[in-house]
Amino acid sequence: MRVCVCTVVHHPEDARILHRQIRALLDAGHEVTYIAPFRACHVTPWRQISPVDVPRATGRKRFAAVRAAHRALAEHAAYADVVLLHDPELLVGLPRSVRRRTVVWDVHEDLPAALAGKGWVPGPLVPLLRPAVRRVELRAERRHELLLAEEAYQDRFRERHPLVPNTTYVPEVPPAPPGEGRVVYVGQLSVARGGLDMIAAARLLAPEGVTVELIGAADPDVRPALRDAQRAGVLRWYGFVPNDRALRIAEGATAGLALLHDGPNHRHSMPTKVIEYMARGLPVVTTPNPAAAKLVEEAGAGFVVPYGDPEAVADAVRKLHNDAELRADLGKRGHETALARYHWPIQAESFVAHLESWAARTATSAAPIVPETPQPGTQAGAI
Repeated sequence: MRVCVCTVVHHPEDARILHRQIRALLDAGHEVTYIAPFRACHVTPWRQISPVDVPRATGRKRFAAVRAAHRALAEHAAYADVVLLHDPELLVGLPRSVRRRTVVWDVHEDLPAALAGKGWVPGPLVPLLRPAVRRVELRAERRHELLLAEEAYQDRFRERHPLVPNTTYVPEVPPAPPGEGRVVYVGQLSVARGGLDMIAAARLLAPEGVTVELIGAADPDVRPALRDAQRAGVLRWYGFVPNDRALRIAEGATAGLALLHDGPNHRHSMPTKVIEYMARGLPVVTTPNPAAAKLVEEAGAGFVVPYGDPEAVADAVRKLHNDAELRADLGKRGHETALARYHWPIQAESFVAHLESWAARTATSAAPIVPETPQPGTQAGAI
């Protein structure tokens, strides 16, 4: 099977796209063409894939990147059995030659709910954009196949669609027991994801010999505060690190932080980082995001703290820092739950099987197509 994967919004080394889905396809012996913003993100593609570089869509500067991706898709879809799209932006104005293939949209988030949290969308436009986004979603459902990252997303669509949860690779034995003196966060840093709360907690913990380590790219709304805190020596900020390396850095920490605010896009979603911390045997400190709080409490894997309360975060970390037996017990419980319920290879089999099924249907029904000639000035190109 030949699969053409495309994103202009996500980092090319996004954990779900590259480290889980593309890796699963490669492990199953399939061919992958990956259209993504490699140069914009300073990424060297894996040797096992066929990379095609496009600009990255950031903030309100999205049109050129989407147009370049459409040109790349028009060229490479002719050789693909399945086209796997990760950005809703790519669904608008999709070239006809691409629509003639089997197109799969991987639904990562509740987009209508997420609009209010996207800083590049002017607030007054949010109520006007939500109906338009819903129309795009329902049109995509009529035309294409859908994969859902969360069961709760099913309510937005008319038909049932396959669920491919955001789980992770869980080692049979935790890599290292939770230690003392540092807590970690892995993921994008923003106000809505608790970025400022973690900085405030770091200022409380640093004088006590506990370092907060933040591993991930940062939105503009938190970068100045991050830089100031790093210069003051109260935390360590790594910037973006590929998921596999980020989790190796996290191993052996006192705890993992998941401090989402109470936003509509997060209310029904399971933060993957919670599962990743548990998979590495780390106690979790999370806000009362319903899915995360339920998992952590049922597993006995950490503490739930109030939204926007750095003092409560610092108190939870102190308890773990000062009690080796407690953190070891919480880490062990979390790892056992992650291994039993959230090991990615189980989901990978289902993911690959769905694409293989759709590819087989394409092979029996679709006639060969001639690739569209890219327009002059295209920014897409093989690396």
